[in-house]
Amino acid sequence: MSKTSRLLGSLAVVVLTASACRQDMHDTPNYSRPLKQSDFFGDNQASRPILAGTVARGQLNDDELLYRGTVNGNIAEVFPFPVTDAVMARGRERFDVYCSPCHGQTGEGNGMVVQRGYRRPPSLMDERLRQAPVGHFFDVMTNGFGAMPDYAVQVKPTDRWAITAYVRALQLSGHDSVDDVPAAERPRLDAPPQTVAEAGAATERH
Repeated sequence: MSKTSRLLGSLAVVVLTASACRQDMHDTPNYSRPLKQSDFFGDNQASRPILAGTVARGQLNDDELLYRGTVNGNIAEVFPFPVTDAVMARGRERFDVYCSPCHGQTGEGNGMVVQRGYRRPPSLMDERLRQAPVGHFFDVMTNGFGAMPDYAVQVKPTDRWAITAYVRALQLSGHDSVDDVPAAERPRLDAPPQTVAEAGAATERH
């Protein structure tokens, strides 16, 4: 056997031996898909049960008022944070995006989708809703009510509270008279309506 043949034979043995031993991640079971079967655990399930009391970081949500709109299990009558001008501006913006298509920008239930045949919601100016605690509106946005779906995914909790504050402002403005407006503010009643962007900019300046 020539030297070249012996060299090639030795090289082939090394390659075959190395490939047989190189396991790395080639043969490692892949359990990236949830609920996949596994022979490693006694219950034959790759997904392991969550330990009691386990909470994902940042998802404890233990503030009952902020995240559920209740106090000791009862519908809240107070807000979880002060209602500032910035909160009101945010509530107006979110209301116009998510609520006005059905409720209309004035809250009277005549939004564009209602005008096109969707079921009309009750007016937010109804006495029943004017007397409802603020937690009621948060709960409806969170869990839905009647024909209204929930908006828990689309609207974060702080924004649901901001919308609630703006709804209260709409209810007040819908029943107040000019005499209830401070004299210094009355000239603004005749001014052209502001856009959402202009209202937000005005809030930031103050």
